[in-house]
Amino acid sequence: MAIQNRYEFMYYVACTNSNPNGDPDMGNMPRIDPQTMQGFITDGATKRRIRNYVELAHKDEPGMNIIIQQATNINRHIAEAKRAAGVDDCAKAKDAVYAGRKKACELFYDVRTFGAVMSTGPNAGQVRGPVQITYGKSLDAVLPLDISITRMAVADKVKDGATVEEYIAWEEAQPEDKLRTMGRRQMIPFGLYEVRGFISANLAEETGFDEEDLNVLFEAIMNMYEHDRSASKGEMEVVSPLIIFKHVGTDSDPVQRVRQAKLGCAPAHRLFDLVKVSKKDTVAYPRSYRDYDAAVRLDKVPQGVQIGFKSDAFSPVIWDELPEDEDWFCHG
Repeated sequence: MAIQNRYEFMYYVACTNSNPNGDPDMGNMPRIDPQTMQGFITDGATKRRIRNYVELAHKDEPGMNIIIQQATNINRHIAEAKRAAGVDDCAKAKDAVYAGRKKACELFYDVRTFGAVMSTGPNAGQVRGPVQITYGKSLDAVLPLDISITRMAVADKVKDGATVEEYIAWEEAQPEDKLRTMGRRQMIPFGLYEVRGFISANLAEETGFDEEDLNVLFEAIMNMYEHDRSASKGEMEVVSPLIIFKHVGTDSDPVQRVRQAKLGCAPAHRLFDLVKVSKKDTVAYPRSYRDYDAAVRLDKVPQGVQIGFKSDAFSPVIWDELPEDEDWFCHG
């Protein structure tokens, strides 16, 4: 059964000597707000890492396929969904489109979660996903750097079909300084990014997003950067617990309480305002998440809302109290 509660969530990502999300239109420089110099991590970048984790950790489990995979044509997956639904791959009739849409929600985790546009080829309509994630935004200005690096080798093409011996002969004929090349690497020294998310119980009914899917989402968020190491993203981590707001309702009537839990008992911005994170007064240039202080106002949580904390990928959510975790920079 689809989830019956509205949720909001937030978490903090620390980026150290890495490129959190390069902009291909700007030479892969880290994305920034040009007015404030605060850094951005796009929602697409976050969703990509969630998809990658789900594909890695839940591969071959029923209903856990990913429709947007690296180096694939999503139209193939759409056609596969329509065929699995028992309709022709290219059928355009309304009932065939709906059958393909329904089957895609059953087969693909990211369709159930984030939605998808599946009218690009073998039409399976569009799905509006229950989970939406904002741009991550750094709490302070970041310093984008473009650093020169040297590669002590080259990748020149000697000729078509060159043999090993011909490559060796070519190398021996070159001056040593011609056998290395220069490159560029983009990074920031440090940034602490806040990311917010929203989960709609009403839209979950349309896609079948259930409690198991919700747990996988939270697991993926806490663990996604642990499996995304690269030269440009060597040190990126979710350094806070996942902070979860669950709407449970207040009415004594069970029917009304369920309705309240789905629609919500407080606006999202009021819930996010319960968490305050700021740079310590003694720190001029933060280089660690420990250079920040934070407070969570448990006493100000509105009625009908529970606040929970998930400290790692596989720990249970602790409701209505702060976890005892000395490594977390936040405290009440």
